[in-house]
Amino acid sequence: MIEFLSGAVTMGFLTAALFFVRFWQKSRDRLFLAFAVAFTLLALNQFAALLLGAADERIGYTYLLRVLAFVLILAAIVDKNVSAKRR
Repeated sequence: MIEFLSGAVTMGFLTAALFFVRFWQKSRDRLFLAFAVAFTLLALNQFAALLLGAADERIGYTYLLRVLAFVLILAAIVDKNVSAKRR
């Protein structure tokens, strides 16, 4: 059951990443590209945790890609706000 749910969550992350890639292609806004990369990292994290048998969330190394994805999202939001103030 855990494998099925992990696959569904991974598919959801990849679907969100594809939507953000499509938005980025239309607007060429770096924020959308950063979100697409972040959701891809989240999907990779979910997939790696399943492959490594690290379904237990208390194992520390499963958080590395997740933390990187959230830092990327925060950096993109800050970049968007700073660049908007410069204009």
